Amino acid sequence: MLVLGIESSCDETGVALYDSEQGLLADALHSQIELHRIYGGVVPELASRDHIRKTLPLIDVVLERAGRQGTDVDGIAYTAGPGLAGALLVGGSIARALGMAWNVPVLGVHHMEGHLLAPLMSEQRPNFPFVALLVSGGHTPLVAVEGIGRYGLLGASLVEAAGDAFDRVAKMLGLPYPGGRPVARLAERGTPGRFEFPRPMTNRPGLDFSFSGLKTFVLNTVNEHGGQGNLDEQTRADIAYAFQEATVGTLVIKCRRALEQTGFKGLLIAGGVSANTRLRDALEKLVKAERAQLYCPELRFCSDNGAMIAFAGCQRLMDGQHDDLAIQVRPRWNLETLPPVAHVI
Repeated sequence: MLVLGIESSCDETGVALYDSEQGLLADALHSQIELHRIYGGVVPELASRDHIRKTLPLIDVVLERAGRQGTDVDGIAYTAGPGLAGALLVGGSIARALGMAWNVPVLGVHHMEGHLLAPLMSEQRPNFPFVALLVSGGHTPLVAVEGIGRYGLLGASLVEAAGDAFDRVAKMLGLPYPGGRPVARLAERGTPGRFEFPRPMTNRPGLDFSFSGLKTFVLNTVNEHGGQGNLDEQTRADIAYAFQEATVGTLVIKCRRALEQTGFKGLLIAGGVSANTRLRDALEKLVKAERAQLYCPELRFCSDNGAMIAFAGCQRLMDGQHDDLAIQVRPRWNLETLPPVAHVI
């Protein structure tokens, strides 16, 4: 089955063609980072307008790269949520229009399921069941995965997700948006031990996250040393190092608890923050100690992309699932409400 995937949940327009027999045929991605950087964050109206401009041209690019035509497509998957309502509607409207034109089924896909299943496109993919840590901009769920659509939420970000915290701390340190990579690069020059930041919500039972307190701790440290404009370069690096260590340490502690609680021997990480090298190294040490296995997506599939939506949509479309003619987007969408998929990849 040949599936066209469209991702437009936030600030990246992603399109891909996935074939159930041949795998990923082609994909293309347009990032809006430069558009939003001057505002220090995503402006929803600008994001929606840019998706309108970029989606159809990207579809043409992907079809040409794959040597296919629109009439070759057997189904279309688009991100229906969670995300920005206006941005989601752009992808949903285009998907529904093309579905009617090509007379093929259309399906709205859960954005976080796309991230969760992205590592399954790799040669070394996990067997069910496993624990999944999804670390993206607005979400940090820990999920017990027993199959596609068989998800049990173990913990989630209550106030602020890990990706959001990286963005906020980057701003405090005078680094550009988005903050994940700039903070990680600055942390490489940091001095271990100069600052010690708390590991939030690790001194209590449970698997929920909140990085808002850690963010406040960083802000207080910045102010204690003269404020953003008066920090010397080494102090900035030392703060970035301590923040990254605290964030990674918190995620590792919760993942260890999740593995112990479930008894699973597979740990999967996905989402934008899963590209962080320090996090990957720390989780590799964890799974080695727990006699488990770590699974990660290819680096280019860590951030939002069309390939993960095409792949997730393909699994459900092959299972006979599809939407009616209504365009439904869900800015908030519980992962546990998704129907299971009968077949196994």
